Amino acid sequence: MTKGDETRKRILDIAQDSVLAKGFGATSIEEIIAATDLTKSGFFYHFKSKNDLAKALLARYVDEDERIYDELFGRARALMDDPLQAFLLGLTLLAEVFADLPNRHPRCLVATSCYYDRIFDREIQEINRQAALQWRQRFRATFDEIAAHYEPHQPIDLDHLADMVSAVMEGGIMMSKALKEPAVLQQQVLVLRDMVKLLFAPTPPLRAVR
Repeated sequence: MTKGDETRKRILDIAQDSVLAKGFGATSIEEIIAATDLTKSGFFYHFKSKNDLAKALLARYVDEDERIYDELFGRARALMDDPLQAFLLGLTLLAEVFADLPNRHPRCLVATSCYYDRIFDREIQEINRQAALQWRQRFRATFDEIAAHYEPHQPIDLDHLADMVSAVMEGGIMMSKALKEPAVLQQQVLVLRDMVKLLFAPTPPLRAVR
């Protein structure tokens, strides 16, 4: 990592801490500059504007999510040959990560604050759109594999189901913040896990009554 990369990372880390504490709108460039011991020109060398900073924080969140998904669902797939059981285990592992917010994944909360503070910016919208499409592709591939082994009990569009995974996670973050109940996100992921299990898992045969 070059010195410039280290400085950029330090700016993002300090901005992240501030956004977690009070939101993106209340985070000022001046306080970030003071905390990093940079000059204004030093800050603007890395980020042209506060909007540029928001884009960088969002992009870092997307990269972090991809890393987490690769790690958790990859670990689950290595432990389970069955694609359905592997996905259910992956969701359980993900729920454990979300149970310890913001300690284990603070960037999801930072990204939410950045997005809703800059919701009308087209570049921010595009970053969010591309991330949603990326996650749709990821989870659609998972559901294609599951559906090849298990016929769903109800007709369902697998693209819609893939989008639901992201919707539950993003919506769970918003519900957690609105209700000030961090456990909501974990609970929503576990409900999603149970719903997917009910949709695909084979129905056990009825026991004969003697």
